[in-house]
Amino acid sequence: MAQSNLATATPPAPGATKPPRQAGAALKLAAGKIGAFLFTVFVSSVIVFFSRWLVPGDPISFLLRGRSPNPEAIAEVTAIYGLDKPPLEQYWNWLTGIILHGDFGRSLQYRQDVTDVILGRLPVTLGLVVMSGVMIAILGLAAGIAASLLRGTWADRAIVASMSGLAAIPSFVGAIVLIAIFAVQLGMFPSFGSGTGFGDMVYHLVLPSLALALSFIAVVGRVTRSSMVEQFAREHVEVARSRGVTPVAVVTRHVLRNATGPILTVSGLLVAGLLVSSAIVEQAFGLAGLGSLLVSSVDRLDFPVVQAIVLIVVTAFVAINTLVDLLGPVIDPRLKAGEGAR
Repeated sequence: MAQSNLATATPPAPGATKPPRQAGAALKLAAGKIGAFLFTVFVSSVIVFFSRWLVPGDPISFLLRGRSPNPEAIAEVTAIYGLDKPPLEQYWNWLTGIILHGDFGRSLQYRQDVTDVILGRLPVTLGLVVMSGVMIAILGLAAGIAASLLRGTWADRAIVASMSGLAAIPSFVGAIVLIAIFAVQLGMFPSFGSGTGFGDMVYHLVLPSLALALSFIAVVGRVTRSSMVEQFAREHVEVARSRGVTPVAVVTRHVLRNATGPILTVSGLLVAGLLVSSAIVEQAFGLAGLGSLLVSSVDRLDFPVVQAIVLIVVTAFVAINTLVDLLGPVIDPRLKAGEGAR
């Protein structure tokens, strides 16, 4: 029934005044999405903070390792990090510190503010994720569009088979293969470090970004092909063709636009997942980013850093998906019409 509503709903004409009822429904939808985002982040913060009590070991043991745990030293460390307070009070102080001051606490490993430690690693991870996202968007869409336009031919089958193969390659395997070919054999790109300066960092991040993006390119390509092939079989596309609309106009106005919904949804999930997958690639290429920082912090029981990175990744993941949900009806008005019909 929902599919029928989506198929028959007529989007408003460009420039038409939005009826108050539709504007109210849009605001209600946006408020609901934002409310769900805030609730999810709050629940995540509770889980992230209190999961510390489930992990073997404690901050005092970490800070005092190699030294005799005399009562005076234990009392000093406990007072500095507020470990003598009830868990709920510790959580409240941690949460309000983040919201009001952007303060994630103090790193046990680096003996400095967690915010400063994270900000020092953030540019590398952001550069890696942005470059991977650009590669996914360009190469994934291009492969999917080409396969759909050539559907049923040997080229289509070759592209689909290539995407199936790429989707099965883990990031660390892709990293090893790329290093062996483009760094060791051809010497085109460096295999270690993030470089200095903007241009040098972009040059150093080419191979890591490609290693991170390979499987995601395949997923976006397959979703794009599937969505466009489905649109090509729709009645309105056949009508457009019968009226003499040019092939380029058919693809851009009637096929690609209507196929954007599932592509956007999958792309949002994948881009958010890049933050998690970046840890493996950063380790393989020796990059000083958030992923490698998370791995070392878990290994050394640096709880404040682990909590901060996990909360940032979860918040970014939920924020990107909320943004995709809000942009969906703007890009494809049929979604808005379908929600209104329900």
